[in-house]
Amino acid sequence: MEMVGKIAFFVLLCMVVVAPHAEALSCSQVTAGLAPCLPYLQGRGPLGGCCGGVKGLLGAAKTPADRKTACTCLKSAANAIKGIDAGKAAGLPAACGVNIPYKISPSTDCSKVQ
Repeated sequence: MEMVGKIAFFVLLCMVVVAPHAEALSCSQVTAGLAPCLPYLQGRGPLGGCCGGVKGLLGAAKTPADRKTACTCLKSAANAIKGIDAGKAAGLPAACGVNIPYKISPSTDCSKVQ
């Protein structure tokens, strides 16, 4: 239950931070879309419904600014949530059959994402 509280807090924090930019992709959208992936990324469950969120997020990130936001939010979430397997995170797009224009990694420079 503690993890659910952390995720809810992070989603709320993202909503507050990006509220003035409502027309753009927000961290809350990124976090909500990828929430079903958390058990898989922490080695506690199957891929399950994760790919639907990944594909939805890819469809929502239409502009370079949206893709930078998604990248930044993913990095923040990865740092805030303990136990995420970096290898599984990096392989998530391939596992879901999608291509994204950047590598999912803590070392990705989101300012260079187009």
